[in-house]
Amino acid sequence: MTDTVPRTPEASQPREGTAPNQAAEEQRARALAERYRLEYVDMAQFYVDQDMFRSIPVDLMLRYGFVPCRRDGDTLVIVVSDPTDVPGLDELSLLLGTPIAITVGTPSAIESILKKSEGSQRVLDEATERFELQLLREDEDGGESLTVERLTSDISPVIRLVDSMIYTAIQRRASDIHVETQEDAVHVKYRIDGVLRAAMRPIDKQFHAAVLSRIKVMSELDIAEKRVPQDGRFKLRMPGKSIDFRVSIMPSVHGEDAVIRILDKESISEQFRELRLDVLGFPERELRRLRKYIAEPYGMVLVTGPTGSGKTTTLYAALSEIQTPEDKIITIEDPVEYQLKGITQIPINEKKGLTFARGLRSILRHDPDKIMVGEIRDTETAQIAIQSALTGHLVFTTVHANNVVDVLGRFLNMGVEEYQFVSALNCVLAQRLVRTICPECKRPIDVSPRDLDESGLDPALASRCTFYAGAGCIECGGTGYRGRTAICELLDLSDRIRELILARRPTSEIRNAARTEGMQFLRESAVECAMRGVTTLREINKVTFVE
Repeated sequence: MTDTVPRTPEASQPREGTAPNQAAEEQRARALAERYRLEYVDMAQFYVDQDMFRSIPVDLMLRYGFVPCRRDGDTLVIVVSDPTDVPGLDELSLLLGTPIAITVGTPSAIESILKKSEGSQRVLDEATERFELQLLREDEDGGESLTVERLTSDISPVIRLVDSMIYTAIQRRASDIHVETQEDAVHVKYRIDGVLRAAMRPIDKQFHAAVLSRIKVMSELDIAEKRVPQDGRFKLRMPGKSIDFRVSIMPSVHGEDAVIRILDKESISEQFRELRLDVLGFPERELRRLRKYIAEPYGMVLVTGPTGSGKTTTLYAALSEIQTPEDKIITIEDPVEYQLKGITQIPINEKKGLTFARGLRSILRHDPDKIMVGEIRDTETAQIAIQSALTGHLVFTTVHANNVVDVLGRFLNMGVEEYQFVSALNCVLAQRLVRTICPECKRPIDVSPRDLDESGLDPALASRCTFYAGAGCIECGGTGYRGRTAICELLDLSDRIRELILARRPTSEIRNAARTEGMQFLRESAVECAMRGVTTLREINKVTFVE
């Protein structure tokens, strides 16, 4: 390898903040491999051997930019992006104490695999030493004054631990960080795709007070108070964006627990850069019907489901689709989770007296065309929202209920006038989120007739339908799932349904009437999702009732 190629910006890894042209990058890597008669590795089809990953120091992989591929006898075959760095490769062979053979891959793919590797947890502290977190505090006027906390070698290890814990959660697409105190240790977990997973090895109980105090200081909470729940929030600035965090501190038998909700307003997901109803995963038939209702000139569009079922995302997607320069759209939320251009968004501030009911009254004096109310929690808010829908506004809102029929009872039990409620309502959408099978390790599986019978399905489907599951890979962290999609049921407020509600008929009668009118229920939507190979039977049984 005496013939070397001078390093150019094109041959090196893409600069931070630029989107690499994958086709051009692959072409350069193939050309390098061909020039030096080396094997080219397509990283899209690359399978990482986790045992091999754990046997090699991750700091070496990060420093020298390589991924272990396989072993040929005593020789370790690695994938690199720059086979011309002969001194570096010789030094690496010496440090590993084994002969190495070179194959070539693209720089961005190697970097992506190293970031996603579970083994990179071991060097999180080192990786975040060079990462600057900026804590933003809100002043009395609601503005932001900036204080910068630099991670340097002499900074407290506890501060570095908490900061790296938050940084890694953002990297791994977590929605929440759970700090749970047990009898002998502190466990840190991330909620990823709606499921809790251990983030790191348990922390010694002696550091519990220091970790909780650090979280309280960031959230401007009382560090001396350990006996009552506390709620706070903070904001961190990262390269190119700032992220909001909501904090809940709760006393438990063994000490205080903390849950940190991550509200990444500016980039919730790469998929949602263009936030539209299409990307949420609704069936085509329901999507057409929902689009009809959100285009109505007035009335109420109600979305229901448990916490974390994607209700707010659905409403934002609906607002994004109907937004025009001709309409004034105002939202009132707790908190503002996404920032939408061209829409006035108001955050609830109960400490200052800004509640949903008070904010909604003020919004109506602000001449809106369309209104979004983050959640209806009380009778007063419900009555104002219904009155708004009856006076020519299109109102989008959410309420906690299990299905579309339960919503009706929930509103009527709030003391709302039945006739007004039924007249205002355009439709009710109930939804859940199910994890989708990881596309990288998706494979067909055999499902026994017994499994189908336990899922309330025809056992004969075992021979007629192909079901899929994820084997587990580095892309999905070994879970077999990556990302989530929505399942739903949509109730039309037809004349017959309105009459049944006004007559206060039993919910079973309303459900039967909706079924005869062609409504697809949540369980049916979930089963259809599994039969299309989007998710698994196990996942739909966890999210919906077996009928």
